[in-house]
Amino acid sequence: MGTGQVVVVTGASGGVGRATAKAFAERGDRVAVIARGEHGLKGVVEDIEALGGRALAIEADVANYAETEEAAQRVAEQLGPIDIWVNNAFTSVFAPFMRTQPEEFKRVTEVTYLGYVYGTRAALDHMIPRGKGTVVQVGSALAYRGIPLQAAYCGAKHAIQGFNEALRCELLHDRTNVHLTMVQLPAVNTPQFDWLLSRLPRKAQPVPPIYQPEVAAQAIVHAAGHPRRREYWVGGSTVGTLVANKFIPGLLDRYLARTGYKSQQTSKETDPDRPSNLWQPADDGRDFGTHGRFDDRAKTRSPQVWASQHHGLLTTLGFSAVATAVGALIARRRGGR
Repeated sequence: MGTGQVVVVTGASGGVGRATAKAFAERGDRVAVIARGEHGLKGVVEDIEALGGRALAIEADVANYAETEEAAQRVAEQLGPIDIWVNNAFTSVFAPFMRTQPEEFKRVTEVTYLGYVYGTRAALDHMIPRGKGTVVQVGSALAYRGIPLQAAYCGAKHAIQGFNEALRCELLHDRTNVHLTMVQLPAVNTPQFDWLLSRLPRKAQPVPPIYQPEVAAQAIVHAAGHPRRREYWVGGSTVGTLVANKFIPGLLDRYLARTGYKSQQTSKETDPDRPSNLWQPADDGRDFGTHGRFDDRAKTRSPQVWASQHHGLLTTLGFSAVATAVGALIARRRGGR
């Protein structure tokens, strides 16, 4: 049985955004998909309609607030009041910081950080007057832990984290029924590694282990339905990275300095004629789809996602196990007296 909610997904023409839009459509929601690329938008609309869903495609650049605000208004007029807004659109540059031009760094920040700020503002303009709604920020383990060759992207994800925490406190202060939550993702098999600007000598790749976009989409849809939880972590690698960064950040610096360059590149040379979506959509005449080129290496499930979704149950079981162990220890000590 479908929920019949109105959902907006930015960056929905490929990868995680596309998988997420399809996941919402599968449960019966009306889904507005926002992206710059005409062919990718056409493809995701076809995907949604094949699932029996209703889609609204909007070409817009989330780095432009006026376009984002106008997109939100179109959704409200054509699909109905917005219930869920998923900020997912991003771009990046694969290059050392000193080989990333200032205007490129600015553009990554405008899309990947300010795009979330503008999307959130546009969503809240519709949600707060109604007193209900949820914004899901699609984050990354890189929101906590920066890695080499992605300084602009890591900076933007860190900024989203801080922005989201500040705004969440304000909404809690106002006692509104509008909620924010964030989903921190691991490396995902998406087309981004074929369309982001790269100055690396070899083809870019996600740092293994790699997960399929559907794993991320499952977590995002769950988070949208359970937004009182402030944050969700997807993938054991995300948990390991964040824990290591909390307790041994200096050691992690040195580890990434040694391994971070090689782990983000394959053995194949970069195609000098590859597309780049930094300034313009990369899908000129082509729909990149949901998956990247790492299907043979990508995981289709994550036990950690289940654990994240059942955090309360696991906490209860953990306390019960500790209480049982303590009780048994006390009983043994009493029996020995």
